[in-house]
This record gives sequence, C-alpha cells and structure tokens, in this order.
Amino acid sequence: MIRWVITLGLALVTSPIQAEQCRLALALAMDISVSVDDAEDILQRQGLAAALLAPEVQEAFFSSPLPVALAVYEWSGQSTQHVILDWHLIENHRDLAAAATRISQSIRSNEGLATAMGHALRFGAELFQSAPPCLFHTIDLSGDGSNNDGYGPQIAYQRFFDHDIVVNGLVINAADFEGELFLIPFFENNVLHGPGAFLEVAQGFEDFERAMRRKLERELSGLQIGSVQVYDQ
Repeated sequence: MIRWVITLGLALVTSPIQAEQCRLALALAMDISVSVDDAEDILQRQGLAAALLAPEVQEAFFSSPLPVALAVYEWSGQSTQHVILDWHLIENHRDLAAAATRISQSIRSNEGLATAMGHALRFGAELFQSAPPCLFHTIDLSGDGSNNDGYGPQIAYQRFFDHDIVVNGLVINAADFEGELFLIPFFENNVLHGPGAFLEVAQGFEDFERAMRRKLERELSGLQIGSVQVYDQ
C-alpha cells in the first residue's frame, strides 16, 4: 500500500495535469435486475439525485480546481445496460443540478432480468472510451444481489479492464435470501477492484440515499490534487 502511494504521488507531480480536463471520471451503475421492483427502483433514482445535491457532496465535487466527469447507467442481464446520463462535466452547481434532474426524471428501461455483474462492469469499462481525459477512473456498482448470469466480475477484470480503473461497491442489503452473511463478502471478494477500492452498505433501498451520500463524499474527497488520501477496504 505504501509503495502505491509513493508511485501515485510521483505520477501526480510528473504527469501533465494541464492536459487533463478533469480529476475523476466517475461512472455510477444502478441495479435494475428482477429483484428490484418499481418502488425500489424509484428509491434508487431519487436517492442518487438527492445525494448529488447534498451539501457535503457538493462541497466534495468542487473541492478541487479540476472538475469531475459523471456518467450513470442501469444494468441487469447480459445485454441489458442503458445509459441514463452520458458523460457530463460537472464544472459548477448548475451542471450538478442538471445531472441530478436528469437522473430523478429517468425511467427504468425494462422490468429487469437476471444479475449479470461481469457484463455490467464490461459496459462500464467500455464507457470510459468516450469519457473526457481524466486523471482517475472509477466505477461504482450498486446491487442487491450477487452475479447469477454470464461471466462474473473477475472475468470482466481479466478481459476488459485497464489497470487504472477502480471499482467501488454499494451493497443494498435488502434481499432476505442473501443478507449480510453472503452479499457483503461477495462484493468484498469479487467486486472491489483496484487501489483503495471500498464498499458502502445501504440497509435496504430506503437507506440508499444515505449510503450514496457517504460513498460520493468519500470518493470525491479522497482525490484532492496535491493531497492524496488512500482508503482501506
């Protein structure tokens, strides 16, 4: 861990920061699999929109001279991924409010299929091909279940990921048949990827907004140019 911090610090000192448009490209992936009903889906969308506008999250967004590029997509089965918000450079409060409005007004693209996490992660990795040039790249995968369709996260990481993409997780601990004893360890052992990756837990969909606020603040505050923090899993 110490070795990585030193390497990252040197990269920040020697890299041409002026050539980059933003400090972080952040892709948020929301679960719309069959285990998520319409009411729970609304709680996710409205919770994410509200979290983006929370004072502590707004402060974290604008804590650096370099902005954040934000994208949001929904996922479920192997071929079921849909972009809700394409890459949006958050340079001011108006940009952030527009992104939150777009998310809050969105409607799920379908009723949901199985839970194909590996395919969702591949989609996220490919989404970075159209992102503006940024210093860091992060996918946040939210979900209330484990992979049960197609290849899993580890295969996606081996086949489709560049070394610089970090994946954080947000477990929605709502499914009675899985619960904390299985789902949280699954995310910890299979979903988290890259230096400093971490997991946040929502105790049901009603708790999604709080967990998302905490996760966004932690991610954005941890990427201060010139003062890099590394979070343990």
